[in-house]
Amino acid sequence: MRRIPARPPRLARRRASSSSLLQEPPPYEHPAVARAWSRGVDAHVAADKRTLWHPYTSMAAPAPALAVARASGVTLELECGARLVDGMSSWWACVHGYGVPELDGAAHDQLSRMSHVMFGGLTHRPAVALGDALVDVAPAGLEKVFLCDSGSVAVEVALKMAAQYWRGRGRPARTRVVALRGGYHGDTFGAMAVCDPDTGMHAAFGGAVAAQLHAPRPPAAGSPVAAVDGAVAALDALIGAHADEVGALILEPLVQGAGGMFFYDPAYLRGAKAVCETHDVLFVADEIATGFGRAGRGHAFACDRAGVAPDIMCVGKALTGGYCTLGATLATAEVAAGVSAAPAGGPPLPLMHGPTFMANPLACAIAGASLSLLFRPDAAGAPWRARVDAIEAQLAAELAPAAALPAVADVRVLGAIGVVELHRPLDAAAVSAACVDLGVWLRPFGRNLYTMPPYVAEPADIAKIAGAMRWIAEHLADAPEEVPEEESA
Repeated sequence: MRRIPARPPRLARRRASSSSLLQEPPPYEHPAVARAWSRGVDAHVAADKRTLWHPYTSMAAPAPALAVARASGVTLELECGARLVDGMSSWWACVHGYGVPELDGAAHDQLSRMSHVMFGGLTHRPAVALGDALVDVAPAGLEKVFLCDSGSVAVEVALKMAAQYWRGRGRPARTRVVALRGGYHGDTFGAMAVCDPDTGMHAAFGGAVAAQLHAPRPPAAGSPVAAVDGAVAALDALIGAHADEVGALILEPLVQGAGGMFFYDPAYLRGAKAVCETHDVLFVADEIATGFGRAGRGHAFACDRAGVAPDIMCVGKALTGGYCTLGATLATAEVAAGVSAAPAGGPPLPLMHGPTFMANPLACAIAGASLSLLFRPDAAGAPWRARVDAIEAQLAAELAPAAALPAVADVRVLGAIGVVELHRPLDAAAVSAACVDLGVWLRPFGRNLYTMPPYVAEPADIAKIAGAMRWIAEHLADAPEEVPEEESA
């Protein structure tokens, strides 16, 4: 039975009138918009619940949502007046925090020129500059850049690249993809097909999702060499058994994110790359969560940390510093040539993908400013490499005590990622409510309570996040029931 927890310390909550943080409604013409800006907080939240579909939320029983009024630095300010340190970087994207002068300036400057123009037959400086910058910072060999809408779309493009590559090489049957169990690559149909078949979304969509192949999940980081070698051998056997139909392997390097915040050894990544080379299979790295420094040790990408160069790489999330949606799929010149080649007896094809908002100038300008901020040689204050290392050390030290709590199964830290894994799933709504009092925003999934804070978070911010995670693990998580000795024997 769940314990009734003591209330957390009231660090952040202060009462405010329903309109204390609202400004005068702008002179909108549409009455619905005018009403939305003028109503109080309770009515605002009720309207959200009545109309809007939030991620992974049932409309039959909508989960409660906290109303954010503004964000600045690492702080989310709610309309009720509470101020929360953002431990999530808004789903891992806002690595610079909020209200960043350099990114704000890039947005304002680009808006004064053009917010959008189609990329079919036209080009513009923000896109070309971003492409050059991505090639400059990406793992060696990635020279061609496809700018798209989001991380999920970047994965879709990567899967299309792989299929068209083998068509151009005269092996059109090599359309299947091998992925890792425990992986997550997005919510679109192609991406769902390479997510974990059990914990992913396959059950909800049945035969609508393509049947791909899934290798065993790699052993956890720190596992014996023999275990890593065995997992690589299993991958080799799977690809070898389907050599005529497998065209690519896709994986999240070193960190499986939404599939369980699971960390594995760089040696497995190197072994997987060697297997791909042995079987002439494309190696696709999904760096949407790990890219741009999140995995730590001074490397921009997790592949760099393992010394592995992919054939195709997907990025998103932190690409624009969380300001707006944008993704990119990078490929080697060899892959690009294969995609565009004419197979025997067939015509050449362009890469068959073209989103309306591909290479949106506003998003590209902001992304260029974000990369400039990340990779400037003499950063004002702490460079991101030093900050990520400092966050890693502090999270490791301050989350370690949670390992002794009865409800906790594991505590692990890698780069600017901290995870407290519990024996049982958490009640996300209860955690959300506690966050208002704790002064921290955290969003657990399943048994994983985790943080991926902005790189600009100060030591006091990290301490607050870690303290909230320990409190939640102690007061809101259920320990496994004790089994009598005679039953466990």
